[in-house]
Amino acid sequence: MTDEEIIYLMNARRAGTLMETLGIEYISKDDRTLLGRMLVTSNHLQPAGILHGGATLALAETIGSAASNIFLDDPDSFIAVGQEIAANHVKSVSNGYVHAKAKFLHKGRTSHVLEIRITNDDNNLISFVKMTNVILPKKN
Repeated sequence: MTDEEIIYLMNARRAGTLMETLGIEYISKDDRTLLGRMLVTSNHLQPAGILHGGATLALAETIGSAASNIFLDDPDSFIAVGQEIAANHVKSVSNGYVHAKAKFLHKGRTSHVLEIRITNDDNNLISFVKMTNVILPKKN
């Protein structure tokens, strides 16, 4: 399956999920990274008029979890699930797209640690996120 086909199938599975509600979409992947984005609307803002940190983390966790799952060595037998996530928000944004790029810091047999960088349309860093996923056997 091509990278484009994988992205198409992943986006098709967004219906009825938090991803659809927040407008999170997968954009592209290569052999080591996954990219996604979310259009910031008034529904994503906190009362101060800036992007809510929870919306930022939802984007980061979505892209980080998906990256772990699509890059599993044996996706038929295992699943990656979030275990820990931490973010540093360094710049605010109130409109436009925020882009998430997930890449591995560690890709082990039982755990993955990912760095997810959230940037704005001008490629300025908005948030830096570190996520740990545990790799579990699928239940039959």
